[in-house]
Amino acid sequence: MENKKEPIIIDGKLIAAEIKKELSAEVAKLLDAGKRPPHLVAVIVGNDGASESYVASKEKQSKEVGFMSSVYRFPDTLTEQELLNTIDFLNNDPEVDGFIVQLPLPKHINENKVVQRIDPRKDVDGFHPTNGGRMMYNMPSFIPATPFGIMTMLERSKIDTVGKHCVVIGRSNIVGTPVAVLMSRNNNFANCTVTLCHSKTKNIKEICLGADIIIVAIGKPEFLTGDMVKEGAVIIDVGIHRVEDKTKERGYRVVGDVKFDEVAPKASYITPVPGGVGTLTVVSLLQNTLKAYNHEIYE
Repeated sequence: MENKKEPIIIDGKLIAAEIKKELSAEVAKLLDAGKRPPHLVAVIVGNDGASESYVASKEKQSKEVGFMSSVYRFPDTLTEQELLNTIDFLNNDPEVDGFIVQLPLPKHINENKVVQRIDPRKDVDGFHPTNGGRMMYNMPSFIPATPFGIMTMLERSKIDTVGKHCVVIGRSNIVGTPVAVLMSRNNNFANCTVTLCHSKTKNIKEICLGADIIIVAIGKPEFLTGDMVKEGAVIIDVGIHRVEDKTKERGYRVVGDVKFDEVAPKASYITPVPGGVGTLTVVSLLQNTLKAYNHEIYE
């Protein structure tokens, strides 16, 4: 009987470490030339646990590559106008290259209004409609960090995407929709035929069984199961969830949107959770900040 090949685990930590090494070298060149380092700012309102850990990771990794990093922390009583005033201040500060306003925001603050107030040239999260529109038209733009990270993983893992059928599960503006656009682009690390599925897709299992590449960003723990995947598919898992597990000392285990134990034996490549896509998200933000510093997107 033929031995089944083990799937190749796409090691996000390894790829992130490579990129951080490259970024550190770029910063060293700038400092040698007597220039200031790139400066990334995060604005956080309230004390959402997930937001706090993301911002802490951003701060730590910024410093690792030699960037300047600042965090503006506000209580959840901050008014919408006060937040907009902060954004105006950062937009006009020549020492700030890029900044993010951490979502979600408290209910009394309009997220759309906040995102649209950010200067597109400093929008390193890639959420401003100007950057979204430029991406749609295949113009230089800041690409949202998670889709950027996914494209980087595919490219650096040398996965053949050209002419393949890619199924994206999830249609959020932050991951699903932009990654579907990027995977259809005419370049050597995309060029896929893309099907975008979501919670209202009726025959999702049949569609997935025809996929060469599946990118799962639906936000449901272990949604993609073994019976939905064909042999040799490439699986990119964007989800991250804490699931109660009494057998673990901490009382939970971390899982993705993919039921790893069932899907991995069928996959040719698969991303783990944790240690996969999530590790590239902050690094992509740093790459966007360097682009903002160098005026690569906007003159």
